Amino acid sequence: MKMKYTSAFCFSLLLCASLWAQDKPKTVAADSASIGTSTIQFSSAPKEAKKVKDSVVKTDRYGLRLGVDLSKIARAFYEDDYKGLELVGDYRLTKKFWLAGELGNENKTTDDDQLNSKTKGTYFKVGFDYNTYQNWLDMENQITIGLRYGVSSFSQELESYEIYNPNPYFGEDPLVISGQKWNGLSASWLEAVAGVKVEVINNIYVGFSLRLYRIVSNKKPENFDNLYIPGYGRTYDGDFGAGFNYTISYFIPIYKKTKAIGEGKSQKK
Repeated sequence: MKMKYTSAFCFSLLLCASLWAQDKPKTVAADSASIGTSTIQFSSAPKEAKKVKDSVVKTDRYGLRLGVDLSKIARAFYEDDYKGLELVGDYRLTKKFWLAGELGNENKTTDDDQLNSKTKGTYFKVGFDYNTYQNWLDMENQITIGLRYGVSSFSQELESYEIYNPNPYFGEDPLVISGQKWNGLSASWLEAVAGVKVEVINNIYVGFSLRLYRIVSNKKPENFDNLYIPGYGRTYDGDFGAGFNYTISYFIPIYKKTKAIGEGKSQKK
């Protein structure tokens, strides 16, 4: 009987010790524990979980884009008194800014009620475009605003004219054949430009722009006026004018810049 009580007492002590061990808080800085001949190592501090941010790689291409103004080519088909060609180009300087310019020539006959004259010359424009459009990933479309400074060198020829007579009592005055020509004429102006360019096929872009002009200088011939300035247009409306162009161009990539875009932050590679 005594042996029975002794066994029960030992069993109760072991049970209490086991319950006390389970209720005891676990220490973080446990170095090791041995079980038989094996040793299990415990870290002194929990490892911090590494945060991995999802990111995408965006590629910006830099290079030269060259093209032609289709509106001037089309104009030569529906206007018998006009011939012209304009080449366009731009070069990407930064993510948003492009160096831009146009080079062309025009031959325009002005046929009014009182005179007939011809203007022929060349011009160039240089300036910049700023892209306001935020593209998705590798898209390269543009909604731009910009500025140009234009310079034109041209000649004028007065072919014929009629002397204005407000009271033609004896009939209209006869037509005077002149043929007088002025060379070495020039003009310059500023342009405010707003336009779009869309990539329709790989590296091929179509674009459209609206332009507002303001004449800066205008070298006129003696006893005559520059009725039309190549690159600017007609001057009937004073020192201000407006125009547009419709272009098709090809982009020549030169180099690329890539960046990894994470959650709100980007890193250049």
